Amino acid sequence: MSRVYPFDDAATARAVIDDDGTLVEWNEGARRLLGHPAETVLGRPAARLLARQDRLALPRGTRWQGTVELRHRDGRTVAVWLLVHRRPPHGGHGGDWLVVTPLAGAEPPAEDDPLAAAGLIQSPCAVAVYDAQLRLRRMNESMAEVVGLPRERLRGLRLTEIGGRPQSDDLEQGMLQVLTTGRPLDVQTFTRAGGEDRAHAWLARMAPVRDSQGRVRGVCLAAHDITDSHRARQRLQLVNEASVRVGSTLDVTRTAQELAEVCVPALADFVTIDLLDPQDYGGEPPARLSAPVTLRRAAHRSVLDGVPEAVREAGQTEEYPAGSPQADSLTAGHTITVSGTVEDLLPWLTWNSARGERVRRFGMHSSMSVPIQARGLTLGVAVLARHRRPDPFTADDRLLAEEITTRAAVCIDNARRYSRERETALALQRSLLPRTLPRTAALEASSRYLPAARAGVGGDWFDVIPLSGMRVAMVVGDVVGHGVEASATMGRLRTAVRTLADIDLAPDELLTHLDDLVVRLSEESGGDGSPGEVGATCLYAVYDPVSRRCTLARAGHPPPVLLRPGGRPRLLDLPAGPPLGLGGLPFESAEVALPEGTVLALYTDGLVTSRERDGDAGRELLYEALAGHTDSLDTTCDRVLHALLPPGGAPDDVALLLARTQGLPAAQVATWDTPADPALVAPIRKQVVEQLDAWALSEAAFTAELVVSELVTNAIRYGSHPIRLRLIHDATTLIVEVSDTSHTAPHLRRAKTFDEGGRGLLLVAQLTQRWGSRHTPEGKTIWAELSLFEEDQ
Repeated sequence: MSRVYPFDDAATARAVIDDDGTLVEWNEGARRLLGHPAETVLGRPAARLLARQDRLALPRGTRWQGTVELRHRDGRTVAVWLLVHRRPPHGGHGGDWLVVTPLAGAEPPAEDDPLAAAGLIQSPCAVAVYDAQLRLRRMNESMAEVVGLPRERLRGLRLTEIGGRPQSDDLEQGMLQVLTTGRPLDVQTFTRAGGEDRAHAWLARMAPVRDSQGRVRGVCLAAHDITDSHRARQRLQLVNEASVRVGSTLDVTRTAQELAEVCVPALADFVTIDLLDPQDYGGEPPARLSAPVTLRRAAHRSVLDGVPEAVREAGQTEEYPAGSPQADSLTAGHTITVSGTVEDLLPWLTWNSARGERVRRFGMHSSMSVPIQARGLTLGVAVLARHRRPDPFTADDRLLAEEITTRAAVCIDNARRYSRERETALALQRSLLPRTLPRTAALEASSRYLPAARAGVGGDWFDVIPLSGMRVAMVVGDVVGHGVEASATMGRLRTAVRTLADIDLAPDELLTHLDDLVVRLSEESGGDGSPGEVGATCLYAVYDPVSRRCTLARAGHPPPVLLRPGGRPRLLDLPAGPPLGLGGLPFESAEVALPEGTVLALYTDGLVTSRERDGDAGRELLYEALAGHTDSLDTTCDRVLHALLPPGGAPDDVALLLARTQGLPAAQVATWDTPADPALVAPIRKQVVEQLDAWALSEAAFTAELVVSELVTNAIRYGSHPIRLRLIHDATTLIVEVSDTSHTAPHLRRAKTFDEGGRGLLLVAQLTQRWGSRHTPEGKTIWAELSLFEEDQ
């Protein structure tokens, strides 16, 4: 069936002019207006139609309107109002100009014309007219339907009297403003119209009504229902707010709380967020579940203070059986919505009488359970309920809740993964750090390690390593980066430092070997092979309680802070040295005397540097904290951390090692210069026995005599002169040291049956707790430790 259009093409005079000013179209209306047939004007310049023979000036822009004098066919001049449109190229042709002017319908309508009154009465828009006293004069049928009252009964009432709601006062104030200023005004309001039980969003457009002299005689009010666009805008705003607010931290509980806060009150009156414990499923949340389901309350939120609707507190767990909203939505894998009266919801809550009581008390009438899922895994469920808002959840509400929950689920999963990785790295870090510091006669030590509050566990470490001769090594280091890789690298470096310390390398030599190791780790890390792929800093110090001197070297690490007894804290001046991993650069050592009772603070840069302050300002705070130290190094550690770190935690991980030096009294050390004569070994043994008697260590004399005999004899036979014997003891250990100027170190070997020698060091190894050798600038020292505690047993 063909469609009949009521158009009269000749009622409009229409012509088309191309870019060079030539007429290319001319309709019947144009002929009626100017009398020229189409064949006489097409293809000819349009300028010939101008009353004045000027060059045709095409307008600029895309539209133009104005009055032009045109030449009629009979020679007279006709003033015509023209509307000109610039049309873009089409159909392979260039652009042109469309020129139109009306012929029919332009005259004023007659007084009895039905179209003249249709603008108000038959308009599909709700329209009402109020007089100068803002009393209703007329309204059309659409407005009467909105109001829900007969319009013939409302004439003479004010808007506040017709509406009877607070929103009516706002609208009347707007009408008064239009009446006094004469300027139109738009007002948006949210109210129930007529007998509706659900509020709508309305746009009230108000305009002044003027008489023929231009005086304002009333106000015209047109009401437009914008509920759909209003709700769409609200939903878009809520989704945008959720994308900004949810996931601000990598904390699972905080992210769940943010999700609940976004939903209340914009979407629900009461929200609960319950999450699965991944530990119950082997560390990873499951893809599908079966009832019953155990969930932990992560967060909840309500429009009421104190969240009185909640049955469980945050952090508590509960088993949800089949038939509960939580279990049903999780097992089904999709959102479940229940709406109706309180009685309609109660069968869903028969499994929990406390929840049924809360439903009755607060009048909950609509519930929606949304599974929290991300990357194919089920993380938990969000339950939304309404009791203050009268309207139930709609399909749009469901889509909105699922959109917000899906966004939040990704954030919760990211936070969960981060927390798991952080806990793994922290467990690895803790296992690689010393659980307790060794008790030595050289110093008393205390330490602290704190992971970064946000960046996670890093590669900071510390250690206290007992060395031969009652000496002790202290080390603090920092691997660049955070996470499991940094912790693993830290563990390798700490093991390497302990191994290198065990062979008694000087601090600068130890850092040189450690630098070579870091270079090899960089090559193994899969980088481009250039230095610095794996970076670290380190400070290594060796303290000797006999001489009370400390030798230190550092590789790009912050220098330690020194606090001598009765003095002020100060920074120890040490050669900086390059960071580990650059390769080929030298390290320098420095030696400093440390009186007994000196406190040495070794730390990583995370303690003193932050975004708010530089290292110098941080060290000033460290000086103040150390200046008030007590006899307890543990208390001093806590004071330092409290003074330098923010309440929310450090931005970088922190390692702190405090050590108080102790000196070994000269009375506990005995030294003899030994002649290079094997026949004099017996007198030396006698001197050792007499010294042990003087120390009240006679029970260790037999073993010590054998060890001294073997070590001195070996030094006389294979070493270089001069030879020196030294005995050192504390409450639990006796140390025998024999030094000579030869750099050749002995090796333990098992002697064969007919060998005349080779059994001395084997005998020493069997009689002592441990033994070894260390190189000195003058040669070497062979040492052995005897446990006095075992001798007492």
